[in-house]
Amino acid sequence: MRKLLMLLGVLALTGTALAQANGPPIWAYPVTARKFPAPDPAQTGRLPGAKRTFTRAGVNDRFNAPDWYPASHPKMPDIVAHGRKPGVFACGYCHLPNGQGRPENASLAGQPAAYIVQQVADMRSGLRKSSTDKMGSINAMLAVAKASNDAEVKIAADYFSRLKYTKWIRVIETDRVPRTIVGDRNMMNVAPGPREPIGKRILELPENLERTEWRDSKSGFIAYVPKGSIARGKALVESGAGAFPCAACHGPDYKGNGAVPALAGRSPAQIVRQLYDFKAGVRNGPGAAMMKPQVANMTDDMRLDIAAYLASLQP
Repeated sequence: MRKLLMLLGVLALTGTALAQANGPPIWAYPVTARKFPAPDPAQTGRLPGAKRTFTRAGVNDRFNAPDWYPASHPKMPDIVAHGRKPGVFACGYCHLPNGQGRPENASLAGQPAAYIVQQVADMRSGLRKSSTDKMGSINAMLAVAKASNDAEVKIAADYFSRLKYTKWIRVIETDRVPRTIVGDRNMMNVAPGPREPIGKRILELPENLERTEWRDSKSGFIAYVPKGSIARGKALVESGAGAFPCAACHGPDYKGNGAVPALAGRSPAQIVRQLYDFKAGVRNGPGAAMMKPQVANMTDDMRLDIAAYLASLQP
């Protein structure tokens, strides 16, 4: 495992610090505080059940998505597997070959192709932005969208929309959580020290950091959420929190409806980011108008509870 823990003492962020930050919640928009030691590029890795091996350099090549389990999904189109130089990274590098995604980006598996196409177009035109310009993964996607063209976006969207999104996030209600830091991939990682109060936040952590760093598309995540947040979120989602019930657009099981995206079982950090961005006015475009009344009176606590509930559902 990379020598990640050597620098954690000065980088650890407590629940109080995360909860009291101004602006977008730090736990949903994690930003790496400093550069971590680079791994040995020649180091070779192996994963359970995989017949392939990759070097660290191989799994960090953004123009060659590391595909540990090629038999577990359809053949990736070239734009998904390799991208296009310059500027268009392989879609499967960040979103993974099976489209499961990670907390710092989006799960694309099973999302409507029309929705994916529209979101990339909105990013390219400037209609969809982010509430922060600090998060590297968001900045990278905005740059890729601007460098992409309609034909390759459609190919990628068609591929990901045909994949089945599977249960990927284990949601645990708790009062206390591991001490954490922001790692070098805009992800929350466990740091040494005793557990601390969760406060008003969600911590989405890799089930196995080593496997996640090797970009294992079969190793998922744990989402620690405050006690009671799932039940509160269920009530908000079903009532519409003063607007329309979420099922009215996202489908009765929140698994998508036409060009409206699926929410069930998806990353709670990603859900919170989108709800915050809608309210902040940086997400616009054809679908944004429907969301404006939904988020107009939505508080930080409500976003947290809604995301906890939706992430807990079976996709």
